[in-house]
Amino acid sequence: MWTIAALGGSPSARALDFTPHGTQPLLQTPLEESSNCQGCHRGTSAPHNSLMPFSSWAGSMMANATRDPLFWAALDVANKDFPGAGDYCLRCHTPSGWLAGRVAKKGDGSSQPANGASGCQLNGDYNDSDGYQMDYGGVGCHYCHRMMPHGPQGPQAQPFAIGNGNTWIDDAGTCITPSGDQYGGPCRRGPYAYVNYKLEPPHGWQQSPLHASSDLCGTCHDVSTPDTDAGPLKTLVLENGTATTRPFPIERTYTEWKRSLFADLIFRDGIQAPSGTPVLTKAQQCQGCHMPNTDDPLAQACNLNPEGSRTGNMPVHTFVGANTWVPAMIKSLYGGSGGLNRSGDFDRTIAWARALLQSSAKVTTTLTAFTPPGPSSPGQIGVRVRTTNLSGHKLPTGYAEGRRMWLNVKVFTPSNVLVAESGAFDAASGVLGEDSQIKIYEALQGIWDATPPGVCRTESGGVKKFHFVLNNCVAKDNRIPPLGFRPAAAGDANGDEVRPVGYSYAETAPGSGELVNYDDTAYTFVLPAGTALPVRIEANLQHQISSKEYIEFLRNQAQAAPAVPAENVLCSGAPGRPFNVGPQNQSRGEFMYSLWANPAYGKSPPETAATATLMAGN
Repeated sequence: MWTIAALGGSPSARALDFTPHGTQPLLQTPLEESSNCQGCHRGTSAPHNSLMPFSSWAGSMMANATRDPLFWAALDVANKDFPGAGDYCLRCHTPSGWLAGRVAKKGDGSSQPANGASGCQLNGDYNDSDGYQMDYGGVGCHYCHRMMPHGPQGPQAQPFAIGNGNTWIDDAGTCITPSGDQYGGPCRRGPYAYVNYKLEPPHGWQQSPLHASSDLCGTCHDVSTPDTDAGPLKTLVLENGTATTRPFPIERTYTEWKRSLFADLIFRDGIQAPSGTPVLTKAQQCQGCHMPNTDDPLAQACNLNPEGSRTGNMPVHTFVGANTWVPAMIKSLYGGSGGLNRSGDFDRTIAWARALLQSSAKVTTTLTAFTPPGPSSPGQIGVRVRTTNLSGHKLPTGYAEGRRMWLNVKVFTPSNVLVAESGAFDAASGVLGEDSQIKIYEALQGIWDATPPGVCRTESGGVKKFHFVLNNCVAKDNRIPPLGFRPAAAGDANGDEVRPVGYSYAETAPGSGELVNYDDTAYTFVLPAGTALPVRIEANLQHQISSKEYIEFLRNQAQAAPAVPAENVLCSGAPGRPFNVGPQNQSRGEFMYSLWANPAYGKSPPETAATATLMAGN
């Protein structure tokens, strides 16, 4: 049988505890599966499906974090690079399975399950509904609604922590509500107090200010190198070669928000606000965009409550970012009538994600130079494109590997003939043409090579590498800052975790330490002789979840010796195996590549976040 140990690695490496902090397996009261919540919290008609908690959550990447084929391909690379690292990944992607001891540690002193860090011991399979002890339901209702601001020993001994899923989960034997009712099992926590106990739910509950705060989101959306029981797995090396002792920052969405004006209580009015930037008068929490409040007259949180009882006071559990590609794949693979039977939920998620992306940025164009072409002589056109970040974090943000945005700028004749272009994407091959003028917004993480003069290596032999758990340096981060972004205060070394690298953004005022939330890019295009006028310049800001290079890397890593076996071989002998859905006779990396190459899924087609048009020569 193929095992983690077969991949090599020292015994000490395999003995590391990748997840020693926060609530540990096993819970005395297991997390209830989300299907237990849908009877009251799922919509029963089309209007309610867009509002109710279960219906709006069910198509999200949170609800399907353990069905995501891209995640599983990356997990195998992590385990191959550092045996056992999958424990750290699965903690966030399957809280129910991890807290139940079905990943890498039991929590009761018994032996670890074979290949638990590869997810082989999880209950259920990809297209099972979120039933009892089914671990493929992602981040479920009970995980968030049992989260506490500190551990059972109190805030001093077990304080709240941002990052890496180091959460505290309520595991009390009873819940006494503010009205004095007593229920068996822990309380469900949320932001509501149920004044005069109106609409009080028929289960244990407790008001929790944490659930109205971005801090709740920060528990999973700041990600560092695994914080093992022996310290950080990898520590940050700066681009000048300075070795720090700080954990390597893999993802910093929460910190990006925290250092922006969106996190401030009151900070500016409409006169001060830059053009195209939201006017902010109070702190804007993550929930404001990712769980938007609804004024729908039918809004209700529970089917037991009257319609309209939560109008104006109902955060919709959309949980979308900019990912439309993976939800569409999961819908096709597992979401239909033969599986999850919630295709409509995925359709809503995709529409919401597209709409949120299109509210995240603004693009404007300015003509800087123009020489008209003659009958036998070429002309020239100069254009400045300004991209403004309207979101509450960097643009783009989140998981950096393979994710990027870029400007696609085209010049057309009056008859729509394309005469010049920068940032062309070939949908047939999945290749982004990296011409000399292209602007790509991305974070490139790598492994420090100390060989003089020292460099952060992100590729080998001209091939890009994405070694998630081995990276310890940032070669590039030119992602656009959010409004009022302050990467570092005086003496704040942690600013190294979020500041631009290999690129610079001007301060809003000299010495302010606050960076502008826009970027200007200059383009010069040749207009062939005889080009008809006026020409039309289109600038489109494109967002892509996974680059061709990333997908190929995942496949190649699965195939490279020692090769990762097909999933049913990898998990041979585990309960519920073999599967008849998912990779089956392919490795997860090969399966992900086959999905990417399938014309039905479009090679991670870019989504347009913003666009602008300019005419010249008229």
